[in-house]
Amino acid sequence: MSYNSFGRVFRFTTWGESHGPALGAVVDGCPPGIALSEADIQPFLDKRRPGTSRFTTQRQEPDAVKILSGVFEGRTTGTPISLMIENVDQRSKDYTEVAKAYRPGHADYSYDAKYGFRDYRGGGRSSARETAARVAAGAVARAVIPDVEILAYVVEIGGDAIDRDNFEAAQIAKNPFFCPDEAAAGRWEKLVDEARKAGSSLGAVVECVATGVPAGWGAPLYAKLDSELASAMMSINAVKGVEIGAGFGAARLRGEENADRMRPSVEGSNHPAFLANNAGGVSGGISTGQPVVVRVAFKPTSSILTPVETITRDGEATDIVTKGRHDPCVGIRGAPVVEAMMALVLADQKLLHRAQCG
Repeated sequence: MSYNSFGRVFRFTTWGESHGPALGAVVDGCPPGIALSEADIQPFLDKRRPGTSRFTTQRQEPDAVKILSGVFEGRTTGTPISLMIENVDQRSKDYTEVAKAYRPGHADYSYDAKYGFRDYRGGGRSSARETAARVAAGAVARAVIPDVEILAYVVEIGGDAIDRDNFEAAQIAKNPFFCPDEAAAGRWEKLVDEARKAGSSLGAVVECVATGVPAGWGAPLYAKLDSELASAMMSINAVKGVEIGAGFGAARLRGEENADRMRPSVEGSNHPAFLANNAGGVSGGISTGQPVVVRVAFKPTSSILTPVETITRDGEATDIVTKGRHDPCVGIRGAPVVEAMMALVLADQKLLHRAQCG
């Protein structure tokens, strides 16, 4: 079977391939009466759009979204919302060698092993191009959770991490890396340039924080907020690891260090005052009212100009060089995608909570 949908109440399905005529998403379960237009969606697509700097793929796609259904007179109708983004700058000829041999680290071999057939043009369905549809769907999800603010940023590229003491949220929109540390952004220019010129690529870590999530979203077992987030983030192309809150760091803490200690609520609040947030805003699968914090590890881009040992579809030994236009660090443009998946999970959890608890 093939699974192309995500979510329970607020559910979306993506469709399309990297080099097809278009790709898009169908969003179902969106409540009626919510103000929504293409202008509400486009800014998020523009953040993810390729070709905006020398540090991303030079494929030139406007990523202009069209709403085909589910909206009337500027408001959602409660019926499926169909979103379409046309592909206008495909170069399928760049993938001649990929048709003959597998790119190590990419999904070429595994797709062949599963289906016995694959669309080699840009990786077809396994291409990160598919994430444009997620970002469009995520913009709809944001309209369902207007009181929640979501911000993703890159905290590490090629093993070089930001200095948390230099964190400035205003810097994130001022550089091509979505980096909150001005000094780190300067270092990353050299790092990514060197990798790109060498025909190689770098990995990255993206952190995403959602503030304004009320206590109570999620469930104790099979619809845990943190498990849904982990599933959503792991579904993003090139993601190989996810942390919630302290993540793997929690394994190196003692119990008293890891505990998110609580004090009586401040005046005017019904919620406790937390003294730490190692849980990342989720305890027992349910939101605590603290910021929800997720970190996502992106592997280096598999399509590189450095020759790599591989085999042909006939099983013969060879080397492969992937020509064409590719991100030297796919994690950079991963930040808007991580934001979108956070929004999609939270919108679904809000509606699930409302369905059970009113």
